[in-house]
Amino acid sequence: MDQRRLYKTIENLASQKFETEKDMLEFVLQQIVEMENIEITGGRIWQFDPASGDYLLLFQTGNVEKINPDFRVKIKDYPIFDLVTKERTVLGNETNQVLRKKGIMRFSASGVGSRIKYNGKLYYEYMLALNSENINEDLRLRLSIIATALTSQIKQMRYSRRASSLRADLDKAREVQKSILPEHEYTFHDYVIFGISDPAEIVGGDLFDYIEIGSEGDYLAIAVGDAASKGVSAAAEAMYISGALRMACNFEIKIVSLMRRMNSLVNKIFKDEKFASLFYGELSRDKSGLMLYANAGHNSPMFIKKNSDNIITLPSTGPVLGPSPYAKYTIDSISFAPGDVLLIYSDGVTDAANTKFENYGEERLGNILLGKKDLTPKEITYSIMDDVINFSKNGEYSDDKTIVVIKRMK
Repeated sequence: MDQRRLYKTIENLASQKFETEKDMLEFVLQQIVEMENIEITGGRIWQFDPASGDYLLLFQTGNVEKINPDFRVKIKDYPIFDLVTKERTVLGNETNQVLRKKGIMRFSASGVGSRIKYNGKLYYEYMLALNSENINEDLRLRLSIIATALTSQIKQMRYSRRASSLRADLDKAREVQKSILPEHEYTFHDYVIFGISDPAEIVGGDLFDYIEIGSEGDYLAIAVGDAASKGVSAAAEAMYISGALRMACNFEIKIVSLMRRMNSLVNKIFKDEKFASLFYGELSRDKSGLMLYANAGHNSPMFIKKNSDNIITLPSTGPVLGPSPYAKYTIDSISFAPGDVLLIYSDGVTDAANTKFENYGEERLGNILLGKKDLTPKEITYSIMDDVINFSKNGEYSDDKTIVVIKRMK
């Protein structure tokens, strides 16, 4: 299961109505264990007790030998827990003899919720530990994504209790967010770009931007991103990323270095609960139509040549921004000829669902694009958005939707 799909799955599970955070965590953990495609056999939830400095067993489930319900682990016995605050998720060899007798030789641990200060150090209020036959780096990334989604939902639950008092601030935030979005249509040499964003709530976590690079405007950066979750916190992250991108582009940094820097910033500033996907591409005046790009876990854009009905997808060249502070990124390229079209979109487009809980999907999106590729970028964009909105009218699920279309005109 890819990173954004895993996040969305956990977010959807956790966004149901629960009386308490504990109820939500228990339900989601049980659902995770039952999923066949992420290979989790069991798990436990631990809660930090600041009075004793121990993690108390809160819940356990799955195909694992059960331990005593009142069992606790002492943080002084696990120096590796100090890394959780920095890295979100750690893997280690089990040293507790009681747990080793239960067959637990290696463990994974990921922080969930807010962080609590104890003896001058910070510890997450919940610790999520999952069992798998393969405790490796792949599991570590999956667990970080799961923990990020759960933390986000816990904060959403807490925010909702104070929602009525935030209405005035939300209205102001909407105006601020609208003010930093670029004009819908933009012309750069032989290219026309058109983009729109439709937030699911008053403010949204999607972003798109066009940024001229160089004193002579030799390059144009096009960025489309999707901050995790929805609402105010996602909007704040999106605005931060947009501002950081603009500052970084002023220094004409190479794309790989730019993506590493963006990843490090998101990890440091939003590491409690957030990550973001980001597609970043650079157009130039070059008549070859070369576009260099990097894709940090974003939906694969669709590229269509003028005289072809084949859709070329632009897959990820690195992981989403945030969970892994030392992630690596590469670049790739495409070449525009006159009439070629590139569609960049957020997953609110393809995840839009109708009353039968059917998703709009990549296939339908691709078919609309094929049928409209000879139109202008503005016409293509609005055709797609109208079709998505009509498809998902009265549906139960809605997310921020962003579409950017680039077309080389001559």
